[in-house]
Amino acid sequence: KGYTQLEGLDFLDTFSPVAKLTTVRMLLALAALHNWHLRQLDVNNAFLHGDLDEEVYMTLPPGLHVHDRNLVCRLQRSLYGLKQASCQWFTRLSSFLISHGFRQSAADHSLFLHFNNSDITAVLVYVDDIIIAGNNLDTITHITNLLDIAFSIKDLGTLKFFLGLEVARNNKGIHLSQRKYVLDILSNSGMLASRPASTPMDYSTRLTASLGTPLSEASSSSYRRLIGRLIYLTNTRPDITHAVQQLSQYMAHPTSAHSQAAFRVLRYLKGSPGSGIFLAANGPLQLKAFSDSDWAGCRDTRRSITGFSVYLGSSLFSWRSKKQPTVSRSSSEAEYRALASTTCELQWLTYLLQDFRVSFLQPTTLYYDNKSAIQIACNPVFHE
Repeated sequence: KGYTQLEGLDFLDTFSPVAKLTTVRMLLALAALHNWHLRQLDVNNAFLHGDLDEEVYMTLPPGLHVHDRNLVCRLQRSLYGLKQASCQWFTRLSSFLISHGFRQSAADHSLFLHFNNSDITAVLVYVDDIIIAGNNLDTITHITNLLDIAFSIKDLGTLKFFLGLEVARNNKGIHLSQRKYVLDILSNSGMLASRPASTPMDYSTRLTASLGTPLSEASSSSYRRLIGRLIYLTNTRPDITHAVQQLSQYMAHPTSAHSQAAFRVLRYLKGSPGSGIFLAANGPLQLKAFSDSDWAGCRDTRRSITGFSVYLGSSLFSWRSKKQPTVSRSSSEAEYRALASTTCELQWLTYLLQDFRVSFLQPTTLYYDNKSAIQIACNPVFHE
């Protein structure tokens, strides 16, 4: 029936690339700067279009009457429930786009680009949700018609709602938010009538694993569910990224103190449910980033926390708050590790922009405030 398959025997690969949310925000930022058209498509019964490479058999479906009940069906197409269905669908879609002149990005495999003189068309795929962006509306319509003939496409018109992200556009730029998602979280948590808080967390108190009393199993499950939803909310809310990063460390064994801190984040969201990020239509086409870290910020592991934000012109579209993988023996070492992480992100974003054929007039600027780390980075001998 599909769910009894064995890896390596009945299927070989289940991995299917999906668009990174950073890539989605970058595409929208470029669309705002260049005034590109944005369309959204949805594929009807996407997984049924995937061709199977393996021999997969299933029992006869209910209602099918045959003379011999020992017969089985061999599948020619992937069904919903097959473990390799998403992979086979993406393989079919990517082959179709490449055969029509699109080039798959090496920086993000779910991004496909087509260039024709001054015309540019970008197709971004997230399973069966597709964004098409470009400067020529006729080309976008042509690609949409080709996809509809091959896969039965539902044209959702101008991009307004994608993966829970609400897209509002005017002549000044694009505003991304998750207002409905925030209100759903507050409603499910019973916090719609709560008193708003001015900050997402109490920065005078450091959370630790032993702070507070352990929660019951039911409360722990609710805590994990809430933090998981808050993690997805950070896709448009960089203001709560650090607070959610702190809370997500204690999902295995949460306590009452961690639960209270999570409810404070909800109270903060209550005061600004429609906040998000604004991708301006005007500004220089240049990457710039700000990076910072603390030293031994985690009281339990003594590891430092890296934080950075990346702008395209004046539009913030990439950010992160993450614990470093190793313990730093000095503040300079922690700051230097943060510089390295930010540089890796900038290098990947540069490759992604090169796929869009974006030419930079100036090199990427990385802002930092630690003189020791800057001196280490600038020294060609003592940089190790």
